[in-house]
Amino acid sequence: MALDEKAVKERAAAFLAGHDPAGDRLEFLRARFDAGLAWVHFPEGLGGLGAARELQNVVERELEGTPQINPGLQTIGLGMAAPTILTFGTDEQRKRFLRPLWTGEEIWCQLFSEPGAGSDLATLGTRAVRDGDEWVVDGQKVWTSGAHHSRWAILVARTDVDVPKHRGLTYFVCDMHAPGVEVRPLRQITGEAEFNEVFLTGVRLGDDLRLGEVGDGWRVAQTTLMNERVAIGGAPVRRGGGVVGLVADTWRSRPEARTHDLHQRLLRLWVEAEVTRLAGTRLREQLSAGQPGPEGSGMKLAFADLNQALSGLDVELRGEEGLVYDDWTFRRSDSVDFFGRGPGYRYLRAKGNSIEGGTSEILRNIIAERVLGLPSEPRVDKDVPWKDLPR
Repeated sequence: MALDEKAVKERAAAFLAGHDPAGDRLEFLRARFDAGLAWVHFPEGLGGLGAARELQNVVERELEGTPQINPGLQTIGLGMAAPTILTFGTDEQRKRFLRPLWTGEEIWCQLFSEPGAGSDLATLGTRAVRDGDEWVVDGQKVWTSGAHHSRWAILVARTDVDVPKHRGLTYFVCDMHAPGVEVRPLRQITGEAEFNEVFLTGVRLGDDLRLGEVGDGWRVAQTTLMNERVAIGGAPVRRGGGVVGLVADTWRSRPEARTHDLHQRLLRLWVEAEVTRLAGTRLREQLSAGQPGPEGSGMKLAFADLNQALSGLDVELRGEEGLVYDDWTFRRSDSVDFFGRGPGYRYLRAKGNSIEGGTSEILRNIIAERVLGLPSEPRVDKDVPWKDLPR
């Protein structure tokens, strides 16, 4: 029998009765996972209750004020690795990885993009060659958020060069502490190094770290990518919250900067923000019925355009003050801090929103072909073995 809101509330109350939130934070989070209150829509024994996804909101309300996970630091693990492991992982992999992933004991990163394979990810050239019960991985990945503090990575590598590019890929979990893994910082326009490039030289991964079948990596990666776009663009936001709320506050505090044209821009962006928020609510409701589809690409596209427009308007409203940057210090940041930093940071960091998680150009293609049903672009390399592709 499916659990309802009352039953979930009772579970949360019983959990709090047996676990002191003022005690050890990590032990509290581990116990919450074991009680099925981590992500209620996951199966029992894996941090969930097999309940409807929307009942997670009930859990969060009941456990407000207790120790919480760090969604900024754990974005890739929670939003991308976890649903992929749940869908394609073995029982042993799920039991091994999901609990420390959720509690934050083990941080995850994503080894997908390469210098020559970004928007066209399927052309990637990182090789994984089988050697008995192990795979030897060589290659380079780039734009890897959080690699400098990650314990594990989700990795797509090429295991067959004699078949077309989409069919020769295999998906792995990569040990970021393994010999041969080198992480180098990439300083960004914001001054910090949130991203990295990762060099893999003779990295040995056991076959027990493979997710899905050999050669089926593209299908596995689609689950990751669709969840990634929902994680980036479909996060819950209250009405008037997020970046549009910051811009509205700037407008209210600066009557001398107001003009008719700026007022019209703000109103248009407010409406777009509200439409995007409501579309995100509908998308999350659809998720309760199954896996995310191409609609998540639309959410991520809208999020990127909106963030860039809002951050630009915020800087403009502030006049000369908007040109002052708060901190150019080089540092290895843990996460994106849109609300703890100044308007200059938000303006510059928002430029990356239309690149990360799939460029806006690629997302428009996905929407055109998979949502609107328009004809696909000609793909002359579709049936060409990867080894014969020009590089």
